[in-house]
Amino acid sequence: MKYGILGLVVAATYYGVAPTPHHAAATGGARQGEEWTWSGRVAAGKTLEIRGVNGGISAEPASGDRVEVRAQKHGRHDDPADVRIEVVEHDGGVTICAVYPGRDNACQPGGGQMHVHDNDVAVDFTVRVPGGVRFEGATVNGDASAMNLGGPVELNTVNGGVRLETMSGDAEAETVNGSITATVHALGERPLRFQTVNGGITLTLPAGLNADLSAETVNGSIQSDFPLLVQGRINPRELHGRLGNGGRALELETVNGSIRLRQLP
Repeated sequence: MKYGILGLVVAATYYGVAPTPHHAAATGGARQGEEWTWSGRVAAGKTLEIRGVNGGISAEPASGDRVEVRAQKHGRHDDPADVRIEVVEHDGGVTICAVYPGRDNACQPGGGQMHVHDNDVAVDFTVRVPGGVRFEGATVNGDASAMNLGGPVELNTVNGGVRLETMSGDAEAETVNGSITATVHALGERPLRFQTVNGGITLTLPAGLNADLSAETVNGSIQSDFPLLVQGRINPRELHGRLGNGGRALELETVNGSIRLRQLP
């Protein structure tokens, strides 16, 4: 199996009025927490990226056409004020990152180096995403979730679980230590990839899906509600076959966990 998790990219797209970050220290001492907020308009079909290191990412639908991002910072020993939230505008959109102290750390579209240097500050992102906007979220130590969104979703973490649900037909998710639970409501065209090492994968997809399935586990089982034209020998831990007319890639991989492919009613 091949995992691309350590790229840990988060990128975003902003259109309309200029972003207006707000940074205010909480009362009672900086180590108790700080909150940072940002909002802006994002065109449908564009991407909103959020990138963290320590802390979770939670995305939900916006009530209107504005993106809203809230970052809650807290640390036990280190000062939350030392970790800044950076917004980088670029041709593809906007990247929003938690940037830890360190000369080499940088918030860059499509990735960039980021080390905590033994800083224990955690940054938890809460995001509201308008319908039709692509959302990408990545962290290292924390859960990642994006529920009931209207656009494509891509989530990455290392130590944490992943939960997503989208009305779009495009989604991807990766973790190392955690399970993945995903529901994709529409028929898309891009590859569907879900990968973990220590955890199970439960993926729910619409009836009528056309895809070429590759499902692999080492310590677990594979179950599918879809009728499947199997390619090669039947193996309880490795399954390759065609759903419907085939076409787009559907890749499900884990080491310690079971894979369950469910069909929407």
